[in-house]
Amino acid sequence: MRRRPRDSILLYAAVIATCAILVFPIYWLVVTALSEPDQLRQLPPKFWPDQPRWHVFGEIMAERPILLWLGNSALAAIGAVTLSMTVSVLAGYSLSRFRVRGGPSLGLFILTAKMLPATLLVIPLFGIFRQLELIGSLWSIILAHATLIIPFTTWMLKGYFDTIPRELEQAAMIDGCSPLGAMVRVILPVSAPGLAATALYGFVLSWSDYAYARTFLTNAQSNWTANLGITTMKGEYVSNWSDISAASILVALPILLIYLFLERYLVGGLTAGAEK
Repeated sequence: MRRRPRDSILLYAAVIATCAILVFPIYWLVVTALSEPDQLRQLPPKFWPDQPRWHVFGEIMAERPILLWLGNSALAAIGAVTLSMTVSVLAGYSLSRFRVRGGPSLGLFILTAKMLPATLLVIPLFGIFRQLELIGSLWSIILAHATLIIPFTTWMLKGYFDTIPRELEQAAMIDGCSPLGAMVRVILPVSAPGLAATALYGFVLSWSDYAYARTFLTNAQSNWTANLGITTMKGEYVSNWSDISAASILVALPILLIYLFLERYLVGGLTAGAEK
């Protein structure tokens, strides 16, 4: 059925309005970073600075160890994702393929653990890490982030493994593979799109954390993550929001690049899986 011109116009108008609402905060963050601090308080506000301060990004990197903070965030995120995916793949595959007593209830319990707020786990984790002498170390962040990532990624992978026919594993085991070998050689390659999406979710969750970093890395400035480092740029009486916005753009840029880089691989993996 053909849409009437009026319906098409309303649809496009709604799409444009939605995109504008979603993109405007990012646009305003860029405007704030490129504007002089005095211009931010002008009324009416300017929607683009007269003389954009493109050099602000170089000044931030020279005055603050932003690259060190980004490196610490990357190490913590990669470590947390590696640990979480190792556990989640085995746990999700077991819940999907093996019939155990209380299996559905166990899966629901794992998903319920994801609903617990991070602040509820801060105190017990702090006590554990203090006894293990991990306070101030990136290992505390890696382990703490894993407690947030594993429950949801396990549930996601369990649902993805459920969609893969069991005949693929049975055919592999007939050819001589063990159950573990069938999972590694057959199931995981077919599950590449789901694994990539799950790992990306875990990476973003770890990258955007502030509560755990603020609690466990307070006295270890050399191990600060990017989100924790940006908060130190806020002054007690006066805050330079232009510099804070510029640092925020530098922190958000890696996530944007990762999304752009992995998009074609996710789509390509889905297509390859359909052809197989």
